[in-house]
Amino acid sequence: MGYLTPSCVDEALEILARGGVFVIAGATDFYPARDAGPMPKLMDITAIPGLRGIRKEGGSWRIGATTTWSQIATAALPPAFDALRQAAAQVGAVQVRNVATIAGNLCNASPAADGVPPLLVLEAEVELASARGRRRLALSRFITGPRQTALAPDELLVALHIPAPPERARSAFLKIGSRKHQVISFAMAAALIAPDAGRIGTARVAVGACSPVVCRLPGLEQALKGRPLAVLAEPGLARDEHLSPLSPIADIRADAAWRREAAGVLAGRALNAAGGPADG
Repeated sequence: MGYLTPSCVDEALEILARGGVFVIAGATDFYPARDAGPMPKLMDITAIPGLRGIRKEGGSWRIGATTTWSQIATAALPPAFDALRQAAAQVGAVQVRNVATIAGNLCNASPAADGVPPLLVLEAEVELASARGRRRLALSRFITGPRQTALAPDELLVALHIPAPPERARSAFLKIGSRKHQVISFAMAAALIAPDAGRIGTARVAVGACSPVVCRLPGLEQALKGRPLAVLAEPGLARDEHLSPLSPIADIRADAAWRREAAGVLAGRALNAAGGPADG
């Protein structure tokens, strides 16, 4: 087995262009999922300068690919990022969060990836680099299925870009599983609310672990827009028709009907938490 540790992004892209390597960044999912087959040649990108850290660029934000969940959980970010920080604090145990990276979470493309719902309500984009150049892609288009992404074989996810959140936006993240940490969630939800003169100016909701890819609930978002903030305290915000994008499965952890119901409850609670006091 070969093990490569490039010193810069350009070197990593040259290696990728030659083919025959598997990129790791934290590897907290890679090694537990290994079977008895031959180990591929690995390229560890975690030591590359410039791929780690969070910074503001004008009104938007950049999160480097190898930024760890511990760094995200403790970062000084505005309230619109609360859902992301809350999700980060629940990724495995502290030992996992200290090495697991945001890019690894996205490229692993699990339907139950904690980081995806908060990033979807933040309308994040991924920056993909190759020897051919760079491109940006909405996260909603990057993850295409369970363990599937739009990443080309010669591309590297180098950063996430998050546009300036709506003014006064807040967000929240909730998940449910057999325990709080080190668990694959039965269902999860993230919500972002931006008030406008006592009413809901912007509403975004994303649900995970209840469909092949994490998805937004556009029907619910549209139904909430313009309504008084006080409505967020009401039960049953997510109705059956709002949950139509979901297609939960039944497995050893939960059946499909229960997952669907749990997703609706979590979405409502996340909206309530993101909306906070109705003080507009």
